[in-house]
Amino acid sequence: MFTSASLYDASRIHAAAIYCSDGRIGAQFDELLVNGLNLPRYDRLCLPGGPACLAGHPQAHLEERGVVDELHFLVEAHELRRVVLIAHQGCAFYAARLELAEPRLELVQRADLVRAAAFVNQVTGIEAIDAYFARVEAGLVTFEPVTV
Repeated sequence: MFTSASLYDASRIHAAAIYCSDGRIGAQFDELLVNGLNLPRYDRLCLPGGPACLAGHPQAHLEERGVVDELHFLVEAHELRRVVLIAHQGCAFYAARLELAEPRLELVQRADLVRAAAFVNQVTGIEAIDAYFARVEAGLVTFEPVTV
């Protein structure tokens, strides 16, 4: 049996993040959201490619339907008012599923963040949507804001 040292806090912060499930960068995503954006206990929607599934790619149609369903649930049950979208450099979803390579890969990812933000707003009515592109530099991860 394992017991967490972190105390349970039942209060909600009414924010969710949609990002890639790549475990190599998960701790850094948490650091941005918790420490950089002051969003402790944010709701998580993690899947390969993260917000890519909300950018209109036919290869991600099934994922889009699932994420939209989850967003609707979280808006209703957790009263979401803010969504943060994060894409990251070298994402395997873009390379393998969408068959993209640099330098086009990053350009498409950045454009997808803008498209995904517009789509989230359209299907949920949420206006507070932030987007970030994560880049690995000298072993550290830098999060660059993307205007949506």
